[in-house]
Amino acid sequence: MDPSQLTRIQGGQPYPLGAVSDGLGVNFAVFSANATRIELCLFDARGRKELRRFTLPECTDEIWHGYLPDAHPGLVYGYRAHGPHDPRNGHRFNAHKLLLDPYARQLTGPLHWSDALFGYRMNHARADLSLDRRDSAPAMPKAIVAEEAPFIWGNSRPPATPWNDTVIYEVHVRGASMLREDLRPPLRGTCSALADPRFIEHLQRLGVTAVELLPIHAFLQDRFLTERGLRNYWGYSTLSFFAPEPAYLQHNPNELRQAIRRLHAAGIEVILDVVYNHTCEGSELGPTLSWRGLDNASYYRLVPGDERYYINDTGCGNTVNLSHPRVLQMVTDSLRYWAESYGVDGFRFDLGVTLGREGTGYDPGSGFFDAVLQDPALARLKLISEPWDVGPDGYQLGNHPPGFAEWNDKFRDTARRYWRGDEGTRGDMAARLCGSRDLFDRRHRRPWASVNYAASHDGFTLADIVAYDGSHNEANGEGGNDGHAENYSHNWGEEGPTQDPAILETRARVQRALLASVLLSDGTPMLLAGDEFGNSQEGNNNAYCQDNPLSWLDWTQAQGDAGRELSRYVARLLALRRAHPSLRAARYGDANRELSPGVAAIAWFDAAGAPLDEAAWASEQERVLALRRAAPREDGSADVTLLLLNPGPEAVSFQLPEPAAAWIRELDSATLAPAAPVADSSVAVEARSAVLLAAAQAPGEAP
Repeated sequence: MDPSQLTRIQGGQPYPLGAVSDGLGVNFAVFSANATRIELCLFDARGRKELRRFTLPECTDEIWHGYLPDAHPGLVYGYRAHGPHDPRNGHRFNAHKLLLDPYARQLTGPLHWSDALFGYRMNHARADLSLDRRDSAPAMPKAIVAEEAPFIWGNSRPPATPWNDTVIYEVHVRGASMLREDLRPPLRGTCSALADPRFIEHLQRLGVTAVELLPIHAFLQDRFLTERGLRNYWGYSTLSFFAPEPAYLQHNPNELRQAIRRLHAAGIEVILDVVYNHTCEGSELGPTLSWRGLDNASYYRLVPGDERYYINDTGCGNTVNLSHPRVLQMVTDSLRYWAESYGVDGFRFDLGVTLGREGTGYDPGSGFFDAVLQDPALARLKLISEPWDVGPDGYQLGNHPPGFAEWNDKFRDTARRYWRGDEGTRGDMAARLCGSRDLFDRRHRRPWASVNYAASHDGFTLADIVAYDGSHNEANGEGGNDGHAENYSHNWGEEGPTQDPAILETRARVQRALLASVLLSDGTPMLLAGDEFGNSQEGNNNAYCQDNPLSWLDWTQAQGDAGRELSRYVARLLALRRAHPSLRAARYGDANRELSPGVAAIAWFDAAGAPLDEAAWASEQERVLALRRAAPREDGSADVTLLLLNPGPEAVSFQLPEPAAAWIRELDSATLAPAAPVADSSVAVEARSAVLLAAAQAPGEAP
């Protein structure tokens, strides 16, 4: 029906929140504790002309609601909220501003930057205390009443991969396919490209079990970036917690569901990187697009005693107020929606510490953690936290509740420093290889809680870690002052690209050693997309605004000899990880427990084959390491491996420790030679390389 022909609105129901069709009409429900009136605005199909306006007739428990008989999915709408304009006390109502429904499932139209989007008069002497009376509707995207037709999942969803067997591949939806010349241009940069059989086969060849997608929630193209001719590429600026980013879809949201189904059919789980700690509305000087105009004092944490200003624990201008039950409900409703309607298998929470903040600071028993961990639809999923923010006591690595894994940046930094050749890193490297027991072995947590990585979207790629001493972020337009200040990187003789064969060989060795460290350690390994074939960002360690070939995956590298070789190497590492339980401990347990006569679960040795004593651990100069691990197999026998690490500039001969065993050299990161028996009692490990040995039979066991 033409929206202009809708002439009456009924009381409707306060639940569910959002706009929901029952086949005969549409129920609208939106939360605001402090509004005095909320209007529902209906637009033409293109969202350009406002056709009708209705006041929501009922408010139940701070939920404003109304029912439009004869309305159907596809209806384009927005809200206007009336209430006090009192910024000093946290209220920023301005009915001249059209507002997105926080529960909108689908959006139409782009945001057109205009001063009318701001609730205050730009360049006014009273700044955000002033009131702008221009209508923002022409510049605003609009919500669409989504048709939630059942999606046929069939038997595509695989059994959940045990955490202990999980290998994560962090990838950007758009960047994964923009340079795929074997795809039709309309498919490039979309969710549909994730379902392409060639991409899925690549993941399967590597041996990854889960893709972690950078934010796919609809997000804002920030004004300061558009004015520089740049774009928000990463997407950490959420505009809607329920709607997929329109730019990633060709036609409809089912393209994302179809991609997830294809990945599931291939045995690959899907984890979403989600941003619930802040919104795109920014500080008090930001635009009024949704939550600020609906109920600023409820949706955001405000400075006590001076509610004009926002608590900024996120560094992004505002902090979502998860202490409010309706705001917490919005977040958990969003999580359940993606889990149930899209079939996702887990979430990675950006700035997870912010989500765990209460009025007194960070609390691992916060309402957010409690709500998620008691929810039967969410607690069974893979939950990963970025364990820091910029607020007080914002670094909380290892201090999340059981049930959550955490990005382990200590692993990242230690591995980089160790293979760079820094002194005093042997003890830290030992701890990281064994699942960071010092951080996570508490409250019955498991080694999988440590998500180990050498590179992620935020920072250098693996190839750039070994090619640049410093960041090169000039293209971001911030004078090179953005991004990580300390990358623990090294160019090995020349900054950036080089043709020097000695430098190239060293860089290749260090890359392979870093990959071996990540993929052969206890914990959950994470691989940055493109690192398996040497993808570079030309030294940019903060490519959040580079929606261009600088950030997109260069698949021509994957087809070159070096790229193919590195991809095969990654696949070999992951095959070894799958084959040997000792490379992926299921639990911490007693490191001294003997799984075979004279063979403890974990033992450390020096190059002479002697156990490391306190003095050896204290040595700042000594860096070589030999790690022997043992774990039970399903048949009751012991799986024993020996990992030999040499970060130095010269080859080192390792004496094999007692008790003696029939060892097989499974991997040599320097030579990439095939597996072969070890004939001698010592093994040479080349400079900046790792060697993995596996016992053909556990030492001390009867043949």
